[in-house]
Amino acid sequence: MIKAGVIGHPIAHSKSPIIHGYWLKQLGINGQYQRYDIHPENLKADIDQLVTNKLAGFNVTLPHKQSIIPYCRTLSEEARAIGAVNTVTLSEFGELHGHNTDAFGFTQNLIEQHPNFDWADARVLLLGAGGAAKAVLYALSQKNVKDIRITNRTQQAAEDIGKIYSAHIFDWDHRQDALKGRNLIINTTPLGMKGQAELDIDLSAIAQYSFVYDIVYNPLLTPLLRQAEQKGFKIITGIGMLLHQARPGFQSWFGQYPEVTQDLKNLIL
Repeated sequence: MIKAGVIGHPIAHSKSPIIHGYWLKQLGINGQYQRYDIHPENLKADIDQLVTNKLAGFNVTLPHKQSIIPYCRTLSEEARAIGAVNTVTLSEFGELHGHNTDAFGFTQNLIEQHPNFDWADARVLLLGAGGAAKAVLYALSQKNVKDIRITNRTQQAAEDIGKIYSAHIFDWDHRQDALKGRNLIINTTPLGMKGQAELDIDLSAIAQYSFVYDIVYNPLLTPLLRQAEQKGFKIITGIGMLLHQARPGFQSWFGQYPEVTQDLKNLIL
């Protein structure tokens, strides 16, 4: 049996076992994927135990995405650029190789929902400056998107990541001004998520043929996406990013490349 899993603290909320369990069953693979609750103080010792247990690899979620980096023998270009690891493969010698698949998940989700999206014409407003925003910026850079504005409730964080990608920074209080002329709006903040405040923004200022992408998937149609639909804009829901980012890890551990299906989306939702 091939074994893999996800590490984090807390970890009970993780949907990764549902995703990978679905694929294992669909593809008829003799595999196991489970949660491992690892306290930050025990990170090194518990990783060593996973190596001893001969896992093929594991996903990494909060709070370990940065703290696991020193224990990785190698880092992929994406992990190095984003500054976080969400997927680890283990070599036959027990060495950790760190990857980041969030940028892949972001891009594949947009392509799946809008295959003809014109990256060359993208004029972006990115809301947020956390880990997800870093992954999105890396993804945009890989598509040669140059015209990027960032606004975030903590301006220093926006300025820090904006320097790397030559983005224009707007104060959060001026986010309405930042919208003008944009045709791809991306929300990476938790605003609009179940239990969180709504994202207070009026989309009227954006271009007529625009796309609005919210990486929040609970609820699937956030207030931001509902507003976008009402105004006739194209929307990108967030559930696909979660599912697509899981595919490369599954392939590296279990040897087959899985598909994102509507049945799987329904299961997760």
